[in-house]
Amino acid sequence: MFRRKPLEERIAERVAKRPPLKEGKHFEHRPALIVFCVVVAIALVKIVGAFFLMKSGLR
Repeated sequence: MFRRKPLEERIAERVAKRPPLKEGKHFEHRPALIVFCVVVAIALVKIVGAFFLMKSGLR
């Protein structure tokens, strides 16, 4: 529209500039690791909270 490359081409160029992923690493960048850890922590808190409520007899 304004003489810009399509989004797919811009993303492909950005991905091509990245260095290859190091052997043994599961996350490409730190924010992905942080988001993963937060999601796992929330799930664990919910499970522990539900277990506590069941043990205390509350519904």
